[in-house]
Amino acid sequence: MREQGKIWFNGKFVSWKNAKVHVLSHAIHYGSSIFEGIRCYEIKNKSFIFRLDAHIERLYDSAKIYRMEIPYSKNEFKAATLQVVQVNRLKSCYIRPLVFRGYGSMGVYPLSNPLEAVIAAWEWQGYLGKNAVDKGINVRISSWRRPAPDTFPTLAKAGGNYLNSQLIKVESVQSGIEEGIALDHYGYVSEGSGENVFMIKNGVVFTPPSSSSILAGITRHSVIVICRHLGIEIRQQVLPRESLYIADEVFLTGTASEIVPVKKIDDVKIGDGKRGEITERIQKVFLNIINGVDEDIFGWLTPVR
Repeated sequence: MREQGKIWFNGKFVSWKNAKVHVLSHAIHYGSSIFEGIRCYEIKNKSFIFRLDAHIERLYDSAKIYRMEIPYSKNEFKAATLQVVQVNRLKSCYIRPLVFRGYGSMGVYPLSNPLEAVIAAWEWQGYLGKNAVDKGINVRISSWRRPAPDTFPTLAKAGGNYLNSQLIKVESVQSGIEEGIALDHYGYVSEGSGENVFMIKNGVVFTPPSSSSILAGITRHSVIVICRHLGIEIRQQVLPRESLYIADEVFLTGTASEIVPVKKIDDVKIGDGKRGEITERIQKVFLNIINGVDEDIFGWLTPVR
């Protein structure tokens, strides 16, 4: 990671190396943080942030779930996000807004600890490999499940939730596979360590509902919008594990990974073992917008002026 430039920290810009927290900060011990991952794309020598409003809205939703009163308005947070890209003179980058409980009292009860707010940005490469978008990846069903709906809220993008994601990812990578897909508490398909799951069967696109312990992804929602735009039927419903094996196509979505086809799951070839026709159609609309080939008909891009 590039360790230079400025990080927005509690309303002020500080150098990368001086963006520090106390070792007894609540978030370090109890995972009490919420965050977002946002992409900024260079289009015709200008920079545009993808779905900034939706990401900041979800950040504040996560804060509400965890009783965090962010000391900045949504508009102030959006403006600061744009400033981070400007100040660091980045053309395309990954942006990480983070709100966490800082140094105060020690103990599980969090509300007496101050809230800290951070926005950082850095240059970004492909998350699942250079050729993943075109060639696809191999996936396994993880032995780790997503939590039951009455354990902790998966609709919040919270730091502590990602301990589960780490276990899924480590298990996959150490077995020589790029990514894992977790099942939910009831044994239905949930999501990847950092991606939502889609499958296609007989021309219909399916994806697990929010009740399957998923994070309601911004790219996931973008794919739903694109499917409706293209006239492709899309259904949000519970999916048994074996439905993935007999799918015509499977793909994963996420801010970091974008839209990535799946070639194999548990060494079972999906469809023809390569990117399918419908996946490619959906990818084309998405990629043409973020690369400036087609007009941003959905209003997803916010310019960095």
